[in-house]
Amino acid sequence: MNLEGSSKAVPSKQLQSPPSGDHQDIKMGETPRLQLGVIGALALSVTSSVAIVICNKALMSNLGFPFATTLTSWHLMVTFCTLHVAQRFNVFETKAVVDTKTVMLFGILNGVSIGLLNLSLGFNSIGFYQMTKLAIIPFTVLLETIFLKKQFSQNIKFSLSLLLLGVGIASITDLQLNLVGSIISLLAIATTCVGQILTNTIQKRLNVSSTQLLYKSAPFQAGILFVSGPLVDQCLTKQNVFAYKYSPFVLAFIILSCVISVSVNFSTFLVIGKTSPVTYQVLGHLKTCLVLGFGYTLLHDPFTNRNIIGILVAMFGMGLYSYFCTHENKKKQINDLSISQIKETTPFLGNKNMGHQDMEEVKKPNKDSLV
Repeated sequence: MNLEGSSKAVPSKQLQSPPSGDHQDIKMGETPRLQLGVIGALALSVTSSVAIVICNKALMSNLGFPFATTLTSWHLMVTFCTLHVAQRFNVFETKAVVDTKTVMLFGILNGVSIGLLNLSLGFNSIGFYQMTKLAIIPFTVLLETIFLKKQFSQNIKFSLSLLLLGVGIASITDLQLNLVGSIISLLAIATTCVGQILTNTIQKRLNVSSTQLLYKSAPFQAGILFVSGPLVDQCLTKQNVFAYKYSPFVLAFIILSCVISVSVNFSTFLVIGKTSPVTYQVLGHLKTCLVLGFGYTLLHDPFTNRNIIGILVAMFGMGLYSYFCTHENKKKQINDLSISQIKETTPFLGNKNMGHQDMEEVKKPNKDSLV
């Protein structure tokens, strides 16, 4: 973010002293406050996203609490309660969704995908879990190409191929690679890809924001995992969540995990509102690097040289993907702007009743114009 940008391109009328000095002081103080707000949102997003992975991994692997699906249901219930309170205080506007069946099915699918991702974290290393999350992007593109007939450039396909190559190298050489964890990760990728495509489709069809959709679907997400979570966890871990002996230390980590999960959702909402999609993408890469670094240093996740090479290749592919997406979006915006400008000038060019003198007047620049 350009810290000097706020002082440029100020119209001359705004430079004149206002009648009261108070108004000018408020204006001068708005920019630093805005910058602090953006920095705070970015810091909260990075901290909470890294903390939730480290906290959950420590809870499941180091403290012996393997009930990932049940833990996810608690996260979603706390998130819904927090959103309900936020809605009461008019933090965001709720919207009556007429298609309850669609929201319910979406909530169930999204809840299952989140549960599978947390199970993947429980059964795999942090490196494998992060590679699973990175693999979601190319598989989403593949599904959109096959079923929605979307077209993607060769640059996008190349960058995603590089990303998949890195994921493959990092995953195959993972020292904690196991069959159950691999199957769970594949299911997590499949359900998350479908969920992300449906999120975009449902938001457009029902004309709701991501926060409004989360608020409406959160009860269904929490409900499906609250009912199925204990059974799924018992089948996978051979332990009963209700018979587990909860020590004060484990309870403290569970509460901390639930609080951080709310912070993750809230910070995502803040970052999307205060920054650009490019910043959000770069932030995602920073989170991945920090999660891998903390997993290695704090939780002593095993890494081999090939494992590190695969992660670096995947990160490089992800960086290329972000760059090409940004570049193509800018080109599209410029083309759209050019088309809109041509459409605006067409009526003048097509008006046969306009005389030569009138056309000359249109072409003459206005002396008072800023252009």
